[in-house]
This record gives sequence, C-alpha cells and structure tokens, in this order.
Amino acid sequence: MEVLPLVALVAGSAIVAGAARWTRVSAPLLLVAAGLMASYVPGVPSYALDPHIVLPLLLPPLLYTAAVDSSYLDLRANMRPVAMLSVGYVLFATVAVGYVAYLAVPGLTLPVALVLGAVIAPPDAVAATAIARKLGLPNRITTILQGESLVNDATAITAYKVALAAAVGVSAGWAGGIAEFLLASVGGVGVGLVLMVPIHHLRKRLREPLLQNTLSLLIPFVAYAAAERVHASGVLAVVVVALYLGHRNWQVDFATRLQEEAVWRMIAFILESVVFALIGLQLPVVLKGLGEYEGWHAATYALIVFVAVVVARFVWVFPATFLPRLSDRIREREPDTNWKSPVIVGWAGMRGVVSLAIAFSVPISVPHRNLILFLTFTTVIGTLVVQGLTLPPLIRLLRLPPRDVQAETLAEAQAQSEASRAAEDRLAELLEEPENALAPPLAERLRTVMERRRNAVWERLGEVNAVTGESADDVYRRLAREMIASEREVFVTLRDQRRIDDEMLRTLLRRLDLEEAAAYREDAA
Repeated sequence: MEVLPLVALVAGSAIVAGAARWTRVSAPLLLVAAGLMASYVPGVPSYALDPHIVLPLLLPPLLYTAAVDSSYLDLRANMRPVAMLSVGYVLFATVAVGYVAYLAVPGLTLPVALVLGAVIAPPDAVAATAIARKLGLPNRITTILQGESLVNDATAITAYKVALAAAVGVSAGWAGGIAEFLLASVGGVGVGLVLMVPIHHLRKRLREPLLQNTLSLLIPFVAYAAAERVHASGVLAVVVVALYLGHRNWQVDFATRLQEEAVWRMIAFILESVVFALIGLQLPVVLKGLGEYEGWHAATYALIVFVAVVVARFVWVFPATFLPRLSDRIREREPDTNWKSPVIVGWAGMRGVVSLAIAFSVPISVPHRNLILFLTFTTVIGTLVVQGLTLPPLIRLLRLPPRDVQAETLAEAQAQSEASRAAEDRLAELLEEPENALAPPLAERLRTVMERRRNAVWERLGEVNAVTGESADDVYRRLAREMIASEREVFVTLRDQRRIDDEMLRTLLRRLDLEEAAAYREDAA
C-alpha cells in the first residue's frame, strides 16, 4: 500500500474516533459507518484486508493491551464461564452456524459451511472491550466478555484450520483435528509460560525507561511469532504473557509505567480506530465476484446467517449459565445470578476484524470463497450495528445494578489509610537512623504529602461544594492546577526574556508536569 492512503486511513480514523467522544454513540459504530460511506466516495483506494498483516501485526498488540489491562485474579475467579464461552461456545457456534448455512445455501458443502462457521464464531476482543468500556457494565459481566474475547480467537483459528483441511480434502479426521487443537492450545499456553518469567526479569533489570518501553513494544510480536513458529497458538501465548506482566507490573519502576501507559494508550487508540474503519472499507472488495449469489439471494443468505449467529449464542449462553449451577460446589464458588446477565452476555457477541482477516485468508481454490467473504462481512456489520446500537438501551431497560461507586471509593480510602500508616511507621524508623538525618521542615513535608494522599480519598466521600458541586479534593486539585499554570507562564516569560535557556525551561516544565499529573491522577482513569 502506498504511503498517502495509509496516512489518510490513520488520520481519518483518528478524527472519527475523536469525534465519537463528543457523541453518545460508541467509536466502533461511527468508525464502521464512516468506513462504509467512504467506500462509496470516488477516488478512495481499495483497502483489502491482508491476513498476513492483520493476524501477525495488528492482532498481537490489540490482544496485549486488552490482556495487560485485564485482571488475572478476576479472570481466574471466572474461569468456568470464560472457558464455556471462549472454547465451548466457539465450537458450538462453528457447528451450529455452519450447519444452518449448509441447509440454507444451495450447493454449499458441509466442510465449506463449517469453514464459514469457524470464521464467524468468535466475538471480537476489540469490539467487546470498547463496548464494555463505553457502557460501564457490571464488573463480572465485563470480565467474562473480556476473558472470552481474549481466548476465543485461538479456538476459532484452530477450528478454521481443521474445517479448511476437510474442505480441501486433506482432513486427518476427528483424531487429527483434536490433536491440532491440543497442540495449538497447550502449545500456546506453554510458549507463554516459558517466555513470561524471563521477559519480566529483563524488564526489571533494565533501568532505562526508553529501553524498557522498546522491549514492551516488541513483547506481543515476539510471543506471537514464537508460538506460531512451533505451530501453537500465538493468541494464547500473547495473552498468557500479557496477563503475567500486567499482574506484576508494580515491580517495574514508576518512570517506565508512566511512559508505558501513555505509549500503549496511543497505540491502542490508533489500532482500534484503524481496525473498525477497515471493516467498513471492505464493502467494495467483498461485493466483487459474488456471481450467482448476487441480489436478493445473497441478502437472504446474509440474514439467515446473521440470525443463526445471534440465536446460537443465546442457545448456548443460557444453559451454560444455569445448568452448571445445579452443582453445589459451583453455587458456593460463584455469585448468584439471574436471567438478566445471560441476556446481556448473549446480546454482546459482536464480531470484528479477526473474522474478516480469517475470511480473507481462505484460499482462492476453496469453493464459494467470495460468498464466505460476503457472509462474514454482513455478519460483522450486522452484529456491530444492530447489537452495538441496541445494547445500551437494553442495559437501561433491564436496569442492571450499576457499579457501587461509593463502596469502591470507601475500599480505596481504607486501602490508602493502611498504606499511609505503613509509610508513617517506615518514615519514623528511617528518621531515627543517623544517616537519615533530615531538617524538620523537610521531614514535616514528607508527613504532609503522606497525609494529603490519605485524606484525598476520604474527602471524595464527603460533602460537595454548594456552588460548584465539587468535593474538597476536586477544589484542591483545581486550585493546584491554577497555581501550576501561573508558574508555567512565568517560566516561559523568563525564557522569552533570555534569563533562562530552553534546556532549563524543559527541566522546570517537566517538574511541573509531574506535579500536575500527581494532582490529577484520578482524571487519567
């Protein structure tokens, strides 16, 4: 691809995603809609998805950012429902949707129909994370959806390979399929387990934040490539490594964490924006070569497959939610649930770019390849638009219990109090040692900073300002920012008067930036 179209794609995607922040519509939906409209504009180049780029170059960093931000402890606590969706549901959807397509589409063989089923079986990690983050779903539902979308790509890709082998006449049978699935899953997890400890050790040993973040950018690609090299699942390798590093991220120095968060936020924003725009831009490519399936026939098949995808998810989700709860052990271990949660989980099965990338990787020699591309595209668009648009009102209609912000703030305040007491005790011990002699004003400054951290969270639980609606902590941070802005203006004026040089200005401004970041740390969440 030429440079200018690529730059235009990234810039246009970023503009649309930025504009979505000012609307109540999620960015994925606006980006897909913009891509669809742009595909009809004369002069817009063809942006055909290349699976050799999407799977090894776009998927690993997107999975890595989602997994690093996930909670290993929450995922472990919800391992059963996550496994039921990421493995059980994907295999069920492959067979169910594939068989419906086999019955509905004349001339479509069962192996080719199963290829289609495997392609559109997995809900998308990027779509699930983006929608869940926008809607503020309850923690357990969000964890289950994120956990499912992190792992299900590996199941779907393996199922696709098995079905594709049957479609081209080189199938090794059920035994070969099971062996390939075990190699991909066990091998992917194994590669991740082998890599995660030495990578984390190297991250701790490196003292230069730039080097540490360079390593951070390479990690998802290294894990994915290493697993794929031994014919294992690169998806699972990336997820295992990312979960481990995210769980132990506190062991890396603060400068690396600050820089890493900013770098990966930018990368995730760009990649997610480009991915959803690319989905919409596939329309001209997909419509080419439909041949005998053009017109109302293609639209009918697309509607049948879309309905099959939606229904199959509910058919799986409800039994998978309630049947295991017949076991006393599971009822004791997992929180009680009602019919509302599986309705949300069932309706949140948006498909995304991974399905399209797999569809584009189907060899040209496979019969009905163009129809597979078309049905995959319509299913992806249908789930993103129909389910994406109706999920927010559905959540409001069901009146799911919102996150208990008061309880979360109280837990945060209690945790901060315990940490502050430990810090005060440690400071008292250190000040008793001769080598730590400190002038009283400086020692008092340390205590004041510590007291400020402890009180800030409690103040968020208190009364608000009658005029502005702010808590005392909000007012404090706003005034601190105004003071810092005044200092910044003075430093710039002194530079302009040549009383300090630019190097000193950068040093002083960075110090203020760090203080402002500390004062506004809650706003970055």
